[in-house]
This record gives sequence, C-alpha cells and structure tokens, in this order.
Amino acid sequence: MSRTASELRPIKIKRNYTKMSPGSVLIEAGETVVLCTASVDAKVPDWLAGKGKGWITAEYNMLPHSTRPRKQRERAKTDGRTTEIQRLIGRSLRAVIDLEALGERLLQVDCDVLQADGGTRTASITGAFIAVVDAIRSIKGDANNPKNLPITRPVLLDSVAAISVGIVEGKPTLDLEYVQDVDADVDMNVVMTGSGKFVEIQGTGEEATFDDAQLAALLKLARQGITQLTTIQKTALGKAWPFPVKK
Repeated sequence: MSRTASELRPIKIKRNYTKMSPGSVLIEAGETVVLCTASVDAKVPDWLAGKGKGWITAEYNMLPHSTRPRKQRERAKTDGRTTEIQRLIGRSLRAVIDLEALGERLLQVDCDVLQADGGTRTASITGAFIAVVDAIRSIKGDANNPKNLPITRPVLLDSVAAISVGIVEGKPTLDLEYVQDVDADVDMNVVMTGSGKFVEIQGTGEEATFDDAQLAALLKLARQGITQLTTIQKTALGKAWPFPVKK
C-alpha cells in the first residue's frame, strides 16, 4: 500500500512483550521492528553515588539477520554508528526525566533491532519511552534503604518521540524507508517532546545542499509526525499515560 510523502508508515506497538523486564515494547514502523526493554537498578554509576540523583543509559544493537546480508554480531567493542545511536537514545530520554526525582537508581534501556528498513534509531526512541514509563511504574522503593526510597514526585517531565524526514526526489518526505533514505538528497532525524520542544536535530545533505525554506518544511513535517507518534504512545499506554489528559 502506497502512502503520501506526509504520512507515517503503519505503526504497531505491543506493550509487555517480554515477561522478564518491567518495561518491554515491540514497535513496528512499516518493516522496521525493534524490541525496546527497560529495567531499574538500585545502584547508580560510581561517579553519581551519594549525589541523590539517578541516571539513564541506553544500549542499541542490530541483530545479525535484521539486515541482508547478515550483519556481523558486535562483540566487546561497538562500532561508531552503534555508539552514536546509543548516546542519542540516552540523551533523548534524559531530556524528559527528572533525575533527582528518580533518586539513586539506574534506568537501563536496551533497543534491539529485529528487522531494519530505515528509521531504526527513531523507532527505538519512540518505543523506549513507553518501556521507560512502565519501568518507572514498577518502582516500589524500600523505605528501610535510604538509597532506594519510594518516589515522591513525578519522574517524567514530558514524553519524547523521534522521526526521520528527508528530501526525496525534490519533495519533503516523512518517515523514510531504507530505499528512500539511500536516495534522499537530505536526510534528517528529529527528536521532540510531546509538548513540541526540540531535543535534537540531526540533518545532512547527501551530496546536496538545502536552504532555509526546505529546512522549515522538513521541521514542520517532523512536528506533524511527532504529534501523531505522541498520540500513538498515549493510546498504547492508556491509563498508564503519565501526564494529565486534556479535556
């Protein structure tokens, strides 16, 4: 089924996909499929110990048969692309979390790409937010342990989602598939909060340039996509949506 340049690929989200993690989400964006899980550890990194605040870290991995031909499994040392994406996911989630309200806890997020057809990093961020919501809801706290006290105020400040946009055959296009990404004159990833604030913009011309008008058109298209993704996140979480619902 074809779609217009301003339409998202079909998005499917399955919460509680695995039993072993308090937050687990399978997100499908067209043919891209990513498993996002989130867990909570009562021990923060050594450099944060005793400072009364938490941290969130992310790992990203493409499984061997997520692409064709088979991708070599990463062992011990991650490549530069993987490292960059992991840092992007972590930054995006930390932008909407009150680390002091989290307390001395470590939120660990894992995003494993089961099938890749473009937009794996953006799907990871969108799905990881939902997994993090469920992981935070699982925190009970231990009143007898001063380093693991119950949470007394909201940890999440806003929602966050991400989408790709680009100039394909001269036209601003939303949510690029792999074949569109390869042919795009301009490729951009945009991370935004549910309230409409930018977290990060990654954009580059592929043997091409772009002007102010094209940049504005891409950001407008990305905002439209993020608004739709936020609604999808809200629907997936239902009563677990952590923010007041406007009436």
